[in-house]
Amino acid sequence: MEYGVFIHTNQKQMVGAKVAEYALRRNSAHNDRFSVHIVCTDDYPWLQAHEGQEYLRDGLQRVWLNDDLQSFTPLRFTPPALMNYQGRAVVMDPDIFAVGDIWELLTRDMQDKAVMCRRRSGPKGYVDKCLASSVMLLDCARLSHWDAEQGFREMFAGTRDYHDWICLKLEERESLSLFENEWNDFDRLTADTRLLHNTRRLTQPWKTGLPVDWRPAERFRLFPPLAWLMRARRKFFGEYGLMGNYRAHPDPNQERFFFGLLAECLDEGIITTAELEAEMAHNHIRHDALEVLERTAPLGPPGEPPVALTA
Repeated sequence: MEYGVFIHTNQKQMVGAKVAEYALRRNSAHNDRFSVHIVCTDDYPWLQAHEGQEYLRDGLQRVWLNDDLQSFTPLRFTPPALMNYQGRAVVMDPDIFAVGDIWELLTRDMQDKAVMCRRRSGPKGYVDKCLASSVMLLDCARLSHWDAEQGFREMFAGTRDYHDWICLKLEERESLSLFENEWNDFDRLTADTRLLHNTRRLTQPWKTGLPVDWRPAERFRLFPPLAWLMRARRKFFGEYGLMGNYRAHPDPNQERFFFGLLAECLDEGIITTAELEAEMAHNHIRHDALEVLERTAPLGPPGEPPVALTA
């Protein structure tokens, strides 16, 4: 059986994607058994073709912007086709970093399910029943109906809602199963974490201090007035107006983990200092990244906790 891991990204998160690929390789004892692919929005013209057009998102019309921080999310549905609808695949966001061995997830018993993932946290997961497609284990042979380009075009035709698609609400519930939260740990790094997801965009450790460049939700079922305020903000101040700057991550260990991985990428020549400087100039990486690297202690060896962790 073929096994592949797919990290989907755009240029804004390319450094994160490269660090994510390195972490997968660093922390696996089975690197000869699976492939790793970075899937970038630049390689999918059908994304660029819809720039500035309105699409359906959570019952509302939004404008598609390829420059948005998360414009890569429709690519979550490309791996089955890229695997020729055969074998196993893990698909993950570029802000997710392996602490454990991804081989354990690739080879687990899926109990005849097509997709394994976890719930979203908070009201989205437990009230809205939204599943987190940011990390998915896929049985590609059971997903022959996945066509990312067709699904994307349907959003602009008004026949597919982005929210329902990304939350896996369009899938037969019997084909889905849940894995442990540690395989998509939302901003929580403990001794049990297998994949750390810096999912809270406002505090991604490599973005601290930069102007916010992502668009917030504009529908809040539990408190609709907040949605009205967000739509008014966008109308009068622009897509990112009044959004402020990225903040420091509340857990210093997670900043140290990312920059420890980044330091090893520099040592290995996977990322160069010149590349980091260019990314800083484009506001993709915090401007003090080189200073943070200088004060970051080395990580523990593979197989051991990378930083001081709690149970």
